[in-house]
Amino acid sequence: MRVITGLERLSNELKLQQAVKGNIAYLCHAASIDSKYRLGVFHLQKIFGNRLKMLIGPQHGIMCDLQDNMQESEHTTHPFFKLPVISLYSETRAPTDQMLQGIDTIIVDLQDVGCRVYTYINTMTLVMEAAGRLNIDVVVLDRPNPVGGAVIEGNILKEQFCSFVGRHPIPMRHGLTIGEMAHLAQTHFGSKCNLNVIPMEGWQRKMIFCQTGLPWVLPSPNLPTTSGALIFSGTVLFEGTNISEGRGTTRSLEIIGHPKIEPYQLLANLEKMFAAADLRGFTLRPLNFLPTFQKHQGVPCGGFQIHPTDPQVFRPWRVGQMLLKALYHHLGSEFAWNQHPYEYEYDQLAIDLINGDSCLRQWVEQDQDFDQLVALEQRGREEYLSQQQEAIIYR
Repeated sequence: MRVITGLERLSNELKLQQAVKGNIAYLCHAASIDSKYRLGVFHLQKIFGNRLKMLIGPQHGIMCDLQDNMQESEHTTHPFFKLPVISLYSETRAPTDQMLQGIDTIIVDLQDVGCRVYTYINTMTLVMEAAGRLNIDVVVLDRPNPVGGAVIEGNILKEQFCSFVGRHPIPMRHGLTIGEMAHLAQTHFGSKCNLNVIPMEGWQRKMIFCQTGLPWVLPSPNLPTTSGALIFSGTVLFEGTNISEGRGTTRSLEIIGHPKIEPYQLLANLEKMFAAADLRGFTLRPLNFLPTFQKHQGVPCGGFQIHPTDPQVFRPWRVGQMLLKALYHHLGSEFAWNQHPYEYEYDQLAIDLINGDSCLRQWVEQDQDFDQLVALEQRGREEYLSQQQEAIIYR
């Protein structure tokens, strides 16, 4: 039996439709689909007719066709649906009062990937705060957390490292659906609004995406596979470095590499390192690749593809941190932290914004051991777990 998404419940249940007030804006993207790959906007037009007044697009654009960091999308009119499209990755990340003029309800329907730095949860909470200010209802159509909700990984973000890739004190792999995150943000992080989450049917916390029976459509240009979504919380760390995270290949965010890495030479030591830390559930495959854009464009790189073999025991954040530390010391002077502006922040290193703290960078640089990584990961965990339990919809 497959999972029934919030979109499909809204499409099929008259009572849910009747509860949606007035003029509607739809926050969506290319992965806002039903089980037959049909875009949600078709459903909303059929249900609400001309009450659907506008579409709102997050980072990567409403059709997920734009690349990553600080590549903005324009406000436009959709060429097929003939609806205004408001971009929340343009001159602003939060909707203005003028953008939402005449709107009574915002329907949020985004496929998240369960990771703090994936910006859709931050777009949602910014929308919730604007809606609360303007007395606009927010309806979240819940979708699966593709990496499941049973495992939590990573350190808790510290306030001084807040950015568009981390607005709230949550771990990297937070273990919530986007609907549950809306509840958490409203209860604990000040994102107050008149909120209604339409839950899924059939989703359980241990489910990863391939167990839902739903089709996968890439929610951003560099996550074409569910494996990439599972690995993302580990490989996204490399955006803060000069090591390629596989952009410019067909398996982005599953591959890492650098022109000065000879992967077969490194493999035995890395496998020994992972075994000592009891990190299992994946295979590290040496490979060579040629990025067609971004880091090391046109330059052959050696590296590794991370293949999950047992998603229930695989811990991608820990694997990513251990790989980062090993490659930092292996590459020596060839390694560099990313010094470029990152998600509209100009005064802090990208790696610290991604990690939500500087202590993990220091852990890498000082070559500290695995037990110290675990200790950093546990800081603040108990408080978060208590907050998370209040937000949980599914068991």
